[in-house]
Amino acid sequence: MNLPNAITTLRVALVPLVAWLLFQPSTTLRLLSFVVFLAAALSDLADGSLARSRGEITTVGKLIDPIADKLLLAVTLIAFHILTRGDPSLAGLPVFDGIAAWVLIVFIGREAIVTVLRAAAAHKGVVVGAGPSGKRKALAQNIFLGAMILWIAYRTAAVANNWTGTLNGSWSAFHGWFTTISLFAALALTVYSLAVYLALFRRVFSTSLKADGRDASRGS
Repeated sequence: MNLPNAITTLRVALVPLVAWLLFQPSTTLRLLSFVVFLAAALSDLADGSLARSRGEITTVGKLIDPIADKLLLAVTLIAFHILTRGDPSLAGLPVFDGIAAWVLIVFIGREAIVTVLRAAAAHKGVVVGAGPSGKRKALAQNIFLGAMILWIAYRTAAVANNWTGTLNGSWSAFHGWFTTISLFAALALTVYSLAVYLALFRRVFSTSLKADGRDASRGS
């Protein structure tokens, strides 16, 4: 296993740790969850950069890297859903009263669809890596996920310390709106990138069908 693929594997190993720390009712541990999440998110940039600079881009890496990203997204989102629905003090974002099931469906549904299509393309001998729209989507999702982890940690501290006052109110409003806007942006880019990938896979499968048709004609 080369170094970029080892970093990707480490990112997979960090996913359950992020979730476990989030579920601990402690400001310190929830902040530590953010640190671990940040390390996992930044490792996505590191493994890709190393793979390109070292000439170690592999088919395995192209397939495992998106799976690692999807696991981090799905597990963290599910934790958000459970926490914000189970504890009203952790909800309260502007517009969003906790992370609803439909938000999970949009994010995780997109990843599931692309994963299935990517596997089907690989079966045809075509490896479809992450494109520009997918990378922008991933960046927006990571900004939201990081902001949401910090929101949960902040709300935990606010409740534990009975924070009140103008400063607390202003910070709460700023943080809440930032997290909400980042969620809207991530949702929009998720839907957009799905449309881009569907168009790409349509071309891939159309070309494959034409090639299969030509091969069948020669065989007959």
